[in-house]
Amino acid sequence: MADTEVVEGVVEEALPNTLFRVNLASGELVLAYLAGKMRLHRIKVLVGDRVQLQLDPYGGRARITRRI
Repeated sequence: MADTEVVEGVVEEALPNTLFRVNLASGELVLAYLAGKMRLHRIKVLVGDRVQLQLDPYGGRARITRRI
């Protein structure tokens, strides 16, 4: 996991199956999913929340690791 980039963003849209559309600080929209620990502890993420993400090095999706 050392090669993943950690960024912050704002949740723009909540999609089914704990998927979220997140707007990054750079203006880019990313599809993100909840990390396992956040599901395990039932941490709720709502539209408008600031979140910390780990970007996938190959592009595609990101993992939401923290709600700020």
